[in-house]
Amino acid sequence: MSDIRPGGLIEWISAAGATFILIFLAEIGDKSQLVCMTLAAKYRALPIVIGATFAFAFLNLLAVLFGALLANWLSEDMINIGMAVLFAVFGIHVLLAKKEDGDKNISCKSVHGIMITTFLLIVMAELGDKTQMVVVGLSSTAGSIPVWFGATLALSLISSICVLVGSKLFQHIPMTLLYRMSGAVFLILAAFALTRVF
Repeated sequence: MSDIRPGGLIEWISAAGATFILIFLAEIGDKSQLVCMTLAAKYRALPIVIGATFAFAFLNLLAVLFGALLANWLSEDMINIGMAVLFAVFGIHVLLAKKEDGDKNISCKSVHGIMITTFLLIVMAELGDKTQMVVVGLSSTAGSIPVWFGATLALSLISSICVLVGSKLFQHIPMTLLYRMSGAVFLILAAFALTRVF
């Protein structure tokens, strides 16, 4: 447990702050941020942010609880194949979406559905990723709770920024083109995941 006395509080804040800065910088331009931007082009922002936050909180919890054992839980090939399948299914689904669904699809999509989609995509994209390994390493030298807090805050913040950028950037693009772009991005991510297996 982390010490919460005045001296312990300073150490706690230092550990959380150092984790926040390190993870924030390490995550810039990562595939999970591309996932958030692409989802934000099609769906409402808040459920994506919530889904991403839960995904990162869950992944960071796994990292601090299981530490190095996490790497032995699932093989890297299994993670990459699962990620490829999930990205491919979502990409094909977006490409096959009917044109007439348009804006109606964005506003009527279930909040829970968006959150679950975001959660699953990010968990598969980030499981065993470099930032999670950084969290594993940090939690072995600093307190688990401040490392978890700092990492989750950093990942949630950068995901929120990417969702905002994605929703604004793609706001004036025709829906048909948007679907094609989104589908293509997810298929590219699926192909990239497969290249790490074969």
